Amino acid sequence: MRELVVLGTASQVPTRTRNHNGYLLRWDGEGLLFDPGEGTQRQMIHAGVSASQITRICLTHVHGDHCFGLPGVLSRLALDGVTRTINLHYPSSGEDVVRALVSASSAEVDLKLRPHGGAGTIAPGLEVQPLRHRIETYGYRLTEPEGRSLLPDRLAAARVDGADVGRLLRDGNLGRVRLEDVSVPRPGQSFAFVMDTAPCTGAEELADGVDLLVAESTFSNDDAELAGQYGHLTAGQAGELAARAAVGTLVLTHFSSRYGADVTLLAEQARDRAGEASVVAANDLDRMAFPKRRRWS
Repeated sequence: MRELVVLGTASQVPTRTRNHNGYLLRWDGEGLLFDPGEGTQRQMIHAGVSASQITRICLTHVHGDHCFGLPGVLSRLALDGVTRTINLHYPSSGEDVVRALVSASSAEVDLKLRPHGGAGTIAPGLEVQPLRHRIETYGYRLTEPEGRSLLPDRLAAARVDGADVGRLLRDGNLGRVRLEDVSVPRPGQSFAFVMDTAPCTGAEELADGVDLLVAESTFSNDDAELAGQYGHLTAGQAGELAARAAVGTLVLTHFSSRYGADVTLLAEQARDRAGEASVVAANDLDRMAFPKRRRWS
């Protein structure tokens, strides 16, 4: 199962309807928790998210609205008796902050600290790229390898069934039957998480061709100067990022409290510049099924 569970959508200041950041990506057997801000543990309860679903925690940077919920999440993992190893990824310059937050939880969790200090792959299918913010910040991209989809009618015609199907997938051929004879290419799905950044190359590389992009949309286009001053995207810039990268679906979040509960204006501004991408303005506790797999072109 693949879906995005939105736990919080506010930026620095939470509101009555928007909690600080928090996003759980359920990706097959993994649960990646991105940027758990203050109150994430409580939001997990409201969203029906179990701590047992979390396998990785990924921090873009160590500003409080992106990490102050970490002690509560770790405490919840311990309370729920989660015994699996939890990998915690974060920028290496945030080491002191991360260790202080981990210590504050006083929780016995099999936690592996995984600092990174540059672009690259940090786990199978998971990579980071530097963003442009006031402190060291990284975005994340998760990519499924390309594969092949078997065609039942061709398998039947070739008289391949049972355990032979597995052998064919593993070896690429079974006697005179080749895998490409009974299957078609299957493009891998992809996800990107871009938070707290001015427009930059790293954001574009992360977003390139992804099926689902979660991007900050802190300010309206009218506040572009303020966005540049603080190292954030406007709604229009988020839309432009999605258009240039040929994104499938753009999920806007990290809204400034100055716009209140209604962010329709920001969604419209992003949509005006997003090209073919679908645009969704996220609300707390939204659950978004992963888009259908794109056809091979």
